[in-house]
Amino acid sequence: MEVKPFVIQRRKTRVIDVGGVKVGGDNPIRVQSMTTPKTADVPAVVRQIKELEEVGCDIIRATVNKEEAAAALPDILRQIRIPLIADIHFDYKMALEAIKHGVACVRINPGNIGAEWKTLEIVEACKDRGVAMRIGVNAGSLEKPLLKRYGHPYPEALVESALSHIALLESKNFFNFKVSIKSSDVLQNYRAYQLLSERTEAPLHLGVTEAGTRSYGKVKSAVGVGSLILAGIGDTIRISLSCEPIEEVKAGIDILKSLGLRENAAEIISCPSCGRADIDVFSLAEEVERRALKLNKKIKIAVMGCVVNGPGESMEADIGIAGGVGEGLIYKKGKPIGKVPEAEMLDFLMAEVERM
Repeated sequence: MEVKPFVIQRRKTRVIDVGGVKVGGDNPIRVQSMTTPKTADVPAVVRQIKELEEVGCDIIRATVNKEEAAAALPDILRQIRIPLIADIHFDYKMALEAIKHGVACVRINPGNIGAEWKTLEIVEACKDRGVAMRIGVNAGSLEKPLLKRYGHPYPEALVESALSHIALLESKNFFNFKVSIKSSDVLQNYRAYQLLSERTEAPLHLGVTEAGTRSYGKVKSAVGVGSLILAGIGDTIRISLSCEPIEEVKAGIDILKSLGLRENAAEIISCPSCGRADIDVFSLAEEVERRALKLNKKIKIAVMGCVVNGPGESMEADIGIAGGVGEGLIYKKGKPIGKVPEAEMLDFLMAEVERM
């Protein structure tokens, strides 16, 4: 019997350009993060952006909340390669300054940007300079009239906010924008994106806002973001964690890898180990992952501790190892290629990976 593999059917969205990075349509789901130093601290911001780029960040965002932050943008932009989004709240003039200095995109918050004419000025500046925009609706900063009418930032309220601003931009023939509609509640978040995805062709930027700490926030984001992607929703993602942004990027990439959606990224299949294991699975798996991620190669590697599931998982992976007593059996493309002593397993396995 022929069984076809499950494939995620992504919702068709229009393609926009964010500083040369295509977002939407059939383009890869992009991973974003946000800088944490004061934007005026150019060396610290540039250093952090370069670190994030090294681990796979596609697009970066920085707050532009003061004149000194806007003034720092030219120096930052000269030293980085990935597109920079200016994060704007309250002061529309900061958006205009950021656009003038050459950012790839501006994020505006409908809940605090103010009068409609301010948004329209930003739209015209974006059109003149070929700059993209993100409409960033957040449950924590919903417009007061909507909050009063609904009594709570329910999904329907978030969607209404987003749709009104989508209509405003499209009435001015501006379509180079994406939309986010975030809540810290996973269920509310899912419902909001589900409703919005049925009403617009704009690319959607996903995230569970203020997801939490390094550990819990990753779990919450994996559920909230991963479930939406499985439903075919999402064109960019940001994992919001209360820790270093490098952890956000790694978590975002891991979510995409687990769904088979990240190109040039190694996926490690490793067992949790138990009393049957006769090799150090924990150390071996960690080191294999560390080395494999540097190769920028899409490959599935299995690191298994015993013969129960080891051979089966290793044969299904591109390459894998099934541990035995002080040794391991290496599988490549479903076939065993030899046994190696435990002390040689890591180097042997990685040499084979590099040749693939």
